[in-house]
Amino acid sequence: MSIGSFIRKQFIDVIEWDQQGDDVLMWRYPMQDNEIQNGAQLTVRDGQVAVFVNEGQVADVFTPGLHRLTTQTLPVLTNLKNWDKLFASPFKSDVLFFSTRLQLGRKWGTAQPITLRDKDFDMVRLRAFGMYSYQLVDPKAFYQEVTGANPSYSSDQVEPQLRNLIVSNISSGIAASGIPFLDLAANQGVMGDQLKLALTPLFARYGLKLDAFVVENISLPEDLQKAIDTRISMGMMGDLNKFTQYQVASSIPLAAQNEGGIAGVGAGLAAGFGMGQIMTNALQGATTVPAQSTSMPSQPEATPAAPAVDLVARMSQLKALLDQGLITQVDFESTKADILKSLAK
Repeated sequence: MSIGSFIRKQFIDVIEWDQQGDDVLMWRYPMQDNEIQNGAQLTVRDGQVAVFVNEGQVADVFTPGLHRLTTQTLPVLTNLKNWDKLFASPFKSDVLFFSTRLQLGRKWGTAQPITLRDKDFDMVRLRAFGMYSYQLVDPKAFYQEVTGANPSYSSDQVEPQLRNLIVSNISSGIAASGIPFLDLAANQGVMGDQLKLALTPLFARYGLKLDAFVVENISLPEDLQKAIDTRISMGMMGDLNKFTQYQVASSIPLAAQNEGGIAGVGAGLAAGFGMGQIMTNALQGATTVPAQSTSMPSQPEATPAAPAVDLVARMSQLKALLDQGLITQVDFESTKADILKSLAK
């Protein structure tokens, strides 16, 4: 070695990492053209671990504290380099700092719906998202499996892989929980525990510890959610005949404000009850005629015009319901056709 190159070399007396942010998981101390002085001071702060690497092989690991670098404090590195116990010359070695702080508030979610078997719906497609936190606990495994010779490594680089692990294990996690979809919202904590249990060994492979795993929301695609909403609404209505009658009764104050006032409300209400029965029978697939049509007199009426007058009155009542907005145009046309058929008999 020439005198000029020797002078250009810098001997490192203090090694430390002034960590500025939580997103950097590994940082390599710059060693180009530098050598570490025997007896140099190594400072490892809280939330850090320092690792000495010799020719790609992990040697000594230092936890938080102040360390003097000697053959006594570098036993593995001393053995690898075959140093004499009294070595006094500077030496070269890669020094890596790892952050062991908790990585909090990390988000995960399913980009596309995943298909699962369900007790109630047989097959469902659902989306889910939530939060998780992790911690680097094994620098050697993280170095060997993830970072390698990189000068630094951030959480943004490793977390896409972690999110893929999470999403790929959601199906097995929900299946292991045995919870139907309709009960998942009330048991998201159980599902989170199941997923954490399944993911813990996968994180450990990279030297990471899964600290917490939370499922914040589980939802269906919009089309399936609408179908369930319709099913829930039908169940809440119960007796459709009574529900229709309730709608008619609730509309009386509005009907009274229309032309004709309360005079037409009585007729409209009576027709509304009939419409409720007709709509209920139609929805339930009933094939029987309404009760009022079965109680026909055993003998024909003395006046043949009476049935025609009754049908005209029903038509007037039906038109009043349409004008008051209590039935739709489709309901009006359908019932009108039935009345005219009766009139033609």
